[in-house]
Amino acid sequence: MDNNDKIVRFSNTVKSALEDGLLINITFSSFPKGEVGKVKGKPKMIGRKIVLQNEFFLTEGRVRHENVAPDDVESAVRSLIDQGAKNCQMLAVNGTATLMVSSKGIVNTTYKMNRDLHSLFPAVSGNNSDKNYVFSGKEDFMRELGISDKEGRVHDKKQSKFRQINRFVEQIKDIMKHLPEEGTLTVYDLCCGKSYLSFAVYEYLTRVCNREAVMICADLKKSVIEYCESIAKKLGCTGMKFIVADISTITAEHRPDLVISLHACDTATDVVLDFAVKNKARVILSTPCCQHEMFRIMNCPELEFISKYSILKQKIASAATDALRLAKLAANGYKTDAIELIDPDETPKNVLLRGVLKSGEVSQDKLDYYKKSYTFLTGELPEGD
Repeated sequence: MDNNDKIVRFSNTVKSALEDGLLINITFSSFPKGEVGKVKGKPKMIGRKIVLQNEFFLTEGRVRHENVAPDDVESAVRSLIDQGAKNCQMLAVNGTATLMVSSKGIVNTTYKMNRDLHSLFPAVSGNNSDKNYVFSGKEDFMRELGISDKEGRVHDKKQSKFRQINRFVEQIKDIMKHLPEEGTLTVYDLCCGKSYLSFAVYEYLTRVCNREAVMICADLKKSVIEYCESIAKKLGCTGMKFIVADISTITAEHRPDLVISLHACDTATDVVLDFAVKNKARVILSTPCCQHEMFRIMNCPELEFISKYSILKQKIASAATDALRLAKLAANGYKTDAIELIDPDETPKNVLLRGVLKSGEVSQDKLDYYKKSYTFLTGELPEGD
């Protein structure tokens, strides 16, 4: 087998691992001294297609990326060899493959592949609906909300929203054991916007779990609420109620079993959490959005070495805000968690705050801890607490 045949076989091995969802990474190294130091490739979904995303580590700390389609893997491998890569190492679920180029230009390859293991893994498809998601994109609400087309194919521009919805519903699956086993479930979606989550959660509860549910969705924008009402009517979602309201003025007619919010802006998230606590919601799932309040009022000499840099102050203020929110929930009898909702590469607003009511009673020790933490960050006691 000559050099060309060895490169073809190695490239085809990488391509197969990429297409079959088995590739972990591939590294090209031992370049001659020059612009390229090392190249590391990993599989990545772009829209509905899998690609090999190569990260070039260049001189002076520079980095650039290149996306390679499966059919172009051989060309990419040859290009990197031409640029001087002497060592190519592929790591996959089902084994390893190595290509080495000697100083005389002779190509040597070694393979340690488990062919039996290869058959245990399903192929990676370009369409997210083939993954193990709760929703496929073929649901009526997905089509009506413009997430997928008439055939149930998720639009490229809606891939992130599709994954976000499915990830959120996975959280609903996890907390079902904390909701009443019988009777009608009462759910509030505050700052519902276009109600992507509202429809998804309602679909999951009523059609997947076969439960009766009443979902109250509130937002300030009348046009958005009217749009959502028309979709609900078309889909026959008789348990969904949409209201135009300032969420700070809403009164719960029935105790909420679940309160959700997605990207309620700045202190609106605090209003959502206060509503849930006041009405003893059994479960809270809230993903905050932009957070400016703590940035404005932070006054902590001990953290000045961070806060003197605006961009770092914003990051620490955001994290501190969410930590305080969880501390306040804990003080009111909730078991709390902070969870990564979706890949941070897709949106920085990816933290989900989760609270599950345990005691329903205020813990003075935890309340004091919350106040102490707030005072440490701001120099003042929290208002109204």
